[in-house]
Amino acid sequence: MDFQLSEEQRMMVETASRVGERFGLDYWRAQDAKKAFPKEAWTAICEAGLSGVALPEEYGGAGLGMLDMALIIEALCGAGGGSTLAQLYMINPIFGGVALSRFGTERQKQEMLPALIRGELNFCMALTEPNAGTNSLEIRTFATADGDGWRLNGQKIWITGVPDAHKMLVVARTKKLDEIGRRTEGISLFAIDVDRDGLTHQAIEKVGTNTLASSTVFFDDVRIEPDELIGTLHQGWHALLDVLNTERIVTTSGLVGTGTLAIRLAVDYAKERRVFGDRSVASYQGIQFPLAQAHAELMCARLMNLKAADQCDKGLPYGSEANVAKLIAAQAAASATERSMQAMGGMGYSKEYHVERLWRDARLFRFAPVSEEMILNFIAMHDLGMPKSY
Repeated sequence: MDFQLSEEQRMMVETASRVGERFGLDYWRAQDAKKAFPKEAWTAICEAGLSGVALPEEYGGAGLGMLDMALIIEALCGAGGGSTLAQLYMINPIFGGVALSRFGTERQKQEMLPALIRGELNFCMALTEPNAGTNSLEIRTFATADGDGWRLNGQKIWITGVPDAHKMLVVARTKKLDEIGRRTEGISLFAIDVDRDGLTHQAIEKVGTNTLASSTVFFDDVRIEPDELIGTLHQGWHALLDVLNTERIVTTSGLVGTGTLAIRLAVDYAKERRVFGDRSVASYQGIQFPLAQAHAELMCARLMNLKAADQCDKGLPYGSEANVAKLIAAQAAASATERSMQAMGGMGYSKEYHVERLWRDARLFRFAPVSEEMILNFIAMHDLGMPKSY
C-alpha cells in the first residue's frame, strides 16, 4: 500500500489550500452571521478546477477520483471553511455529479455536468422524510404515472441548499409497497427544477451550518417530465447507495479538516496564553492530552477514509470503510472542537476566535448524513455477522 501522494496530488492540495486561505476564517464567520450561501468561495473553487476533480473529462472534469476529491476537501476545510464547506461538494459533485455521471443519459450529462462543474448549476437532493428519517426504504413521497411523465406528491425534510439550487435530485417511490417483492424495488430518481409549480419549501431554523439552508420541501402534484428520470425506473435504490456512500467520504474529509483546524487554533492560542506564572498553558498536560487524543483519532479516521476512497476508485467494495471513517471522524471532530474551546477558555466561546462555529457546524455530523447508531448497526450486521437489531 502506497501512502505517498503523487506530484499531481500534492499540487492539487497546495492549490486547494491557497483557494481555501483566500476565503479563510473571517469570510466564513461573516457568511455564517448572514446565513448566506458562500457563492464567492464556491465560484473560486470551480474556477480553480477543484469541483469536478472526480467527474469525467469530456464534460469539463479532471477525470480523477474520490481519493483526489477527499484530499482537496480536507485542504479546503482545514484552511478556514470547516465542515460546512464539504457540504458544497455533497450537493454538487456528489448529489448532482455522481448521479448524472454514473446513471444519467448522454443528453443529461451534456446539459448539466459542464454547468455544474463550472459552478453555474447548483444541486440539492430530496431524500429524508418526516416519518422515515434514516430508514430511506420507508419513504412515501410518490410519483404517479401521468401520460409519458409523472405527478409527484409528498414531503421531504432537512433538505440542504434548496433556496440556492437550480436542480433537485428527488428520491421517490414509483411502485406501492404492496406491488413489490422487496422494499428496495419501486424507488426511482428524478432531477427536476427547483423552480416548478407545486414545489414549495420552508427554511428550518438550526444551530449551525448556516451558510447552507435546511428546508422542508412540499410536492403538490408536481409534474415530472420523461427526460428527468435518472437511471432505470423502479430500480433507483442501488444508484442511491452509490450517491450515499460517496457522500460519506466527502463528509469525513470535511470533518478531518475541521478537527485539524480547531486543534491548530487551540494550539496557537495556548502557546500565547499565560496564567499562574510565565509558562504558556500549552505546556500543561491538561491542555495537551485531550488535543493529542483528538488528533490521533482524526488521523485514524483520515487513513480509513482514504482507503475507502481508493477502493471506490478501484471499483472495490468500500461501504464498511466509508462508514467506519465517518463514525470515528464525527466523534473525533466533536472532541477536537469541544476540547479546543475548553483549551481557549472563555475566548473559545467568543465568535472572534472562530472555534465556536466549527463546533456548531461539526455537531450536525454525529447524526447526519447517517447517525452513529445506524453505522454501528451496519458494522454489527455486515462486518460482524450479527442479527438485525432494529
